[in-house]
Amino acid sequence: MKVTIIGGGVIGLCSAYYLQKEGYEITVIERGDITDGCSFGNMGYMSPSHFVPLASPGIIAEGFKHMLSSSSPFYIKPRLNWDLVQWGYHFWKSSNASTVKKNAPHLNKLLQLSRALINDMRTEIGDTFDMEEKGCLMMCKQQKTLDHEFHLADDAEKFGLKVERLKRDAVQQLEPDVELDVAGAVLFKDDCHFNPGKMMLALKNNLEKKGVRFQLNTTVTGFERSNDAITAVITDKGKFDCEQLVLATGSWLPVVAKMMGIKLLLQPGKGYSHTYQHVEKNIKYPAILVDGRCAITPWGHQLRIGGTMELSGINNKVLINRMQGIYDSARNFYPGLKIDFPPADKIWNGLRPVTPDGLPYIGNASMYKNVIIAGGHAMLGISEGTGTGKLVTEIIQQKKHSINIEAFKPNRF
Repeated sequence: MKVTIIGGGVIGLCSAYYLQKEGYEITVIERGDITDGCSFGNMGYMSPSHFVPLASPGIIAEGFKHMLSSSSPFYIKPRLNWDLVQWGYHFWKSSNASTVKKNAPHLNKLLQLSRALINDMRTEIGDTFDMEEKGCLMMCKQQKTLDHEFHLADDAEKFGLKVERLKRDAVQQLEPDVELDVAGAVLFKDDCHFNPGKMMLALKNNLEKKGVRFQLNTTVTGFERSNDAITAVITDKGKFDCEQLVLATGSWLPVVAKMMGIKLLLQPGKGYSHTYQHVEKNIKYPAILVDGRCAITPWGHQLRIGGTMELSGINNKVLINRMQGIYDSARNFYPGLKIDFPPADKIWNGLRPVTPDGLPYIGNASMYKNVIIAGGHAMLGISEGTGTGKLVTEIIQQKKHSINIEAFKPNRF
């Protein structure tokens, strides 16, 4: 069977990876050239520790608290947009303890499935993307934040995750080269991190060698359908027949789905990052700076800082103050870190696809027998990529799924 995948981010490429292993003929249609995008500029975490969905208790109040600050980690651009209103309503409905209690186990299973698969993928595509399995720190500046993270560590252990609760001095011992100013941290030992850009390029090169066809710099403009099936993808570079179609277009998912009459609630959440190419005395552990709502990742002498969640629609406009907030937090947690504020033209930004409940869309499109939707992974695309690719393949094969995917059904709103 021929499978057409629209989207060349980590979800699209992971889907292609597992499908080609099963003998399918794959074409990947991508609007760019697979050298940038959210799958490249993110923090490179594969994080079973992130089992709490983005839509969670307190997130709405925290968001309003940050709204008036131009350097805050969260921002919604006020605008009259019905899709945003609908998304916001369902996000508000999902941000409660009972919904999180229901959704967290499903998110945990997808994260753990992905984590279990990444080592085999690394072995096959080559150990070229700086992967380290030392865990990730949830770093806390204030004692009350640390107390909350210790409580979350209790929940993590119930899911079978290995954690270590660290006070200030113990955290400093893990970072002997850089002075810290923190109350403590939780080390999630099951997490790993790698350079996501190198991983994407290694995966693409592997797929090309295996015969996967890439149709790059190609924009989808419509679809041909017959009864309850999509028979062709229409693009600015011509028409491509398809037997099975996978939509993995990230933040453009609602736009592309709308062309075939499918409505999906999803908002693009802009994130920023900057990568320092040479830090003489660098940190050793990746870390989420919990109070600062940002993150930091080392790869040898390279260092990336990043974060924010800016809901301002599809655009690539850089708001310098957002990056200022990330930089200030990094210096606040790591006063001994010698880094300068990045020049404006070196600030990366990308759009994360955010669903109203913090769970991705993975499953068959209800209107069509040959369309699978795989998207809405928000900040966890890298963390959930391999698992999603495996599930997409199982759906197409009509095999028993590795995990229950009922919570991820695309028509749940």
